[in-house]
Amino acid sequence: MTIMNFSAGLKAAAEQGNADAQCRLGNCYKNGEGVQQDYNEAFRWYKAAAEQGDAEAQCRLGDCYYYGEGVKQDYNEAFRWSKAAAEQGYAYAQYRLGNCYYFGDGVKQDYYEAFRWFKAAAEQGDANAQFFLGNCYYLGEGVKQDYKEAFLWYKAAAEQGNAYAQYFLGNCYYYGDGVEQDYNEAFRWYKAAAEQGDADAQYRLGNCYYYGKGVKQDYYEAFRWYKAAAEQVDAEAQYRLGDCYYYGDGVEQDFKEAYYWYLIAYRNGYTDAEQDVKSIENKLTYQQKQEVQKRVNEWFNTHPKE
Repeated sequence: MTIMNFSAGLKAAAEQGNADAQCRLGNCYKNGEGVQQDYNEAFRWYKAAAEQGDAEAQCRLGDCYYYGEGVKQDYNEAFRWSKAAAEQGYAYAQYRLGNCYYFGDGVKQDYYEAFRWFKAAAEQGDANAQFFLGNCYYLGEGVKQDYKEAFLWYKAAAEQGNAYAQYFLGNCYYYGDGVEQDYNEAFRWYKAAAEQGDADAQYRLGNCYYYGKGVKQDYYEAFRWYKAAAEQVDAEAQYRLGDCYYYGDGVEQDFKEAYYWYLIAYRNGYTDAEQDVKSIENKLTYQQKQEVQKRVNEWFNTHPKE
C-alpha cells in the first residue's frame, strides 16, 4: 500500500470518528506524509481526536497552540492540552507540561511542579525530560541541589543522543561535578555534542584541543572547533578564534583576522575582548581598520547577537 493510499484510508476512518485515525491523519498533515503539508488540517484532526480523549492528539494539539501551528499561538491552551495528556501518563506531554511550569508558559512559573513532571517523563525514558531533570538537580530548582543525581540524569539523556545533555555531561566530567574528574570522558562527550552542532560543546572541544585536556594538544583542531562555534555566534569562541589568528595557533598569523574576531566578540558582549581590540588597532593601518570594521558590520547584518 502506498503512503498516498494509506493516508486516504486514514481519512476515511477519521471521518467516521475514529480517534486514533484522526490523530494519525493529523500527523500526516503536519509532516506532509502522503498529503501536502497543512498545519491547519493537522490542527483540525488533532483537535477532533483530542476532544475524544486521545492522549497523543492532546499532546500534539498542545504543541500546535504552543508554536502557533495551524492556530493562533496560545500558551494557556498549550498548557491545558499538555496537562490533559500528561495526566493520562503520556511521557512527551509530561515533558511539555514540565516545560510550561519551568518557563512559566501558560501557567505561573513553578519549579516544583516542573520537577515533578520532568521526573515523571524522565522515568519513562524521555531524553528531553531527563536532561531538564538533570538541570533541576544541578541548579537546585524544585529540588535540593544534587550533582550526583544531575550527573545520572544527564548521562541517561546523553546516551540517548541528546546533544544538550552530552554537553552538560562533558562539563560534569571536566569539573568533577557529581563524578570523578575525567578529561578523557569530558572530551568524549563534548565531541559527541559538538558533532551534533552544539556551539557550547564546539567551544569546549576547542579548549580541549588547545590545552591538551583529554586529547593530544592540536592547535589546528582547536582552531577548527573554535571557528565552528564562532560562526554560531558564541562570543567566547569568537574571542578565542581571535587569539588563534593573533598568535598563529592552528592558522597563519593574521592581525586583521584577529581584529575582526576580537571586534565581533566585543560587540557580542564579551567585554574581555576590549583591551585586545584596542591593542591590536595599533598594529593596523587606518585603511585596514576601516576594511575590517566594514566586514564586522556586514557580519551583524547577517547574524543575530548572542
